[in-house]
Order: sequence, then structure tokens, then C-alpha cells
Amino acid sequence: MVTIKPFTPREIGPKPWGTELLIAQTDSYIGKVLIMKSGHRGGLQYHERKDETFYLYSGEAWVYYDGGDGEITRTLMRPGMSFHVPPGAVHQVEAVSDCVFFEASNPVFDDRVNVGERYGRPDTGESR
Repeated sequence: MVTIKPFTPREIGPKPWGTELLIAQTDSYIGKVLIMKSGHRGGLQYHERKDETFYLYSGEAWVYYDGGDGEITRTLMRPGMSFHVPPGAVHQVEAVSDCVFFEASNPVFDDRVNVGERYGRPDTGESR
């Protein structure tokens, strides 16, 4: 018989930029709540296998990404906006104000590849 199962959320970390809370984990997907403190950012990175989408619930954030031309583009993310980040897509998030993000992805962890040096942006961020 198929039935529901309780899941105990747990913090992944510690993270200097805020809190990463794992709220769902199955063989098919994971769900997280990310609470990023104002002025903090993750590293400029891509993932080899992770396929993720993040949604901004509250706050404002800059999203930096390579639009395919080898240059970094910056977009202001406001509540209600969402970004899909497929494997290989270079990206970085910086909180303008305190932010709460919801993230859904395939169940891949520890898949971060730092590319800050490649773009002349040394990795001074804190990975997410």
C-alpha cells in the first residue's frame, strides 16, 4: 500500500549567508527554504548535475548569470519571480534585502563548480 510519510526538516549548514533548510527529500526531488541575509551572496557557480528552480517569496535580490555570451548579466529579482537554472548554467544570487527563497531541484548535493576566476570575479561569496 502506498501511504504518506512524515519528513523532518533539517538545516544544512551552517551557512555564513543565512539558513538553508531542507524541507523535502525523495529519490526524485528535494525542496529547500533559503533565508539569505541582506548584503550576502552565494558564489559565482554552476552545477554539473543539479537542475534547480528558485522562487523569491520575500525581499529583493540580484541574480547574476551568463546569458550565453561569456558576459555576466544582472537582473533584479522581486517577490513572485522565479528562475530555472539547468545544469551548466553560471549563476550567483546576492541579497539586496533579507530574502526568503523556495528552491526545488533534483536530489543532487555537493555539485558546485566555482567559476568566479573565469569571469574576473574571485569567489568571495558563500556557496549555496
